[in-house]
Amino acid sequence: MLCDSEVVRLRVECSALTDPLYPFSLKSQALAKLTLPALMLLVCFTSSCTAEKTAETEPTPVLSGSPATTFPMPPLNANSEMGWLTSGNQRARLADYRGQVLVLDFYATWCAPCRESIPGLMALQQRFGADGLHIIGLNVGGPDDRVKVAGFQRELGIQYPLGFPDQALTDLFLSDDQTIPQTFIFGRQGQLVKRFIGHQQSTAAEIEKTVQQEVAARNKIDGRQQAN
Repeated sequence: MLCDSEVVRLRVECSALTDPLYPFSLKSQALAKLTLPALMLLVCFTSSCTAEKTAETEPTPVLSGSPATTFPMPPLNANSEMGWLTSGNQRARLADYRGQVLVLDFYATWCAPCRESIPGLMALQQRFGADGLHIIGLNVGGPDDRVKVAGFQRELGIQYPLGFPDQALTDLFLSDDQTIPQTFIFGRQGQLVKRFIGHQQSTAAEIEKTVQQEVAARNKIDGRQQAN
């Protein structure tokens, strides 16, 4: 039999051992501390922790775990039903932005590089918004981070929309690398133009260059149509 304190500790160990971000060395130490009865119950607890499957259209509850084998992300097209819930609890889809330049930025409020990247994104939205640029910030910081998004938006003065991505969208976009921020730029035909992982000054400059090129491509087409 296990005493109440040991059951409580077991639940803590289960949570840690099933967390993909929990260091392997600490997992080993946690296993070494468990008694035989605790190890037997751990199998049950672990199964219940991992067996639950989230519906593909539900918002991502946590940063998705990597698959058993990583693979290059396939070409994406924004003509898709995958999407996110806005902070106003409205559903948006990638397909809704066909004909526009779409930038998806995966972030968390506790992520320092994410915070550093946001002023540059706000500047791009202000500069190119009238030309069809739409920047969407998608929070993947976990359940505890969701409640902080509204305050985070006020604190940084973020003027572009923020949302919570579907599980399916997060699994696909971050399947091979969970580093954040990650920024995906889609062209007006729904094609993925470029993916940026992490944030540095050089990254910000490349994002601006890519956005400017995609916006200018439409402007050139409009100019030719008016000339004809």
